[in-house]
Amino acid sequence: MALLPILKFPDPRLRKKASPVATVDESIRKLAADMAETMYAAPGIGLAATQVDVHRQVIVIDTSDDRSELLTLINPRIVERDGEQVYEEGCLSLPGIYDKVTRAEHVRVVTQTLDGGEREIEAHGLLAVCIQHEMDHLQGKVFVDHLSQLKQTRIRTRLMKQARESA
Repeated sequence: MALLPILKFPDPRLRKKASPVATVDESIRKLAADMAETMYAAPGIGLAATQVDVHRQVIVIDTSDDRSELLTLINPRIVERDGEQVYEEGCLSLPGIYDKVTRAEHVRVVTQTLDGGEREIEAHGLLAVCIQHEMDHLQGKVFVDHLSQLKQTRIRTRLMKQARESA
């Protein structure tokens, strides 16, 4: 396994839509394993392949406290959503940036598994938020797209300042 570099907002590659995975093979399983290692090391609770500059529909998520519930979603599709919740989100591509985002409280997702089978996941609360957040990445969106234009501008300014200071 290997740690992968995580793209930082506003890198234009974060806006690229991910292509479906045609065949779940060893390269996809390796990508998922490397993504999980990268997510845990960051540390984070979710990572989309888009964030590591691989534009395939692959997501890893683990919202457990002890890193024991790793989920890998391949070609995920939300088939049902309902309710509403406001959750303070952060993102590995926007380090140190957090803001409240409104999303569905419950989602039902159909996804392929690492063995090529299909699985259905019912998610509520944090897991539902995380799935929706990571699926946004596969569509070329980041969580700040859900915020006002003013907040987006402030975040861009803050991140550019941080980049200048660390250079």
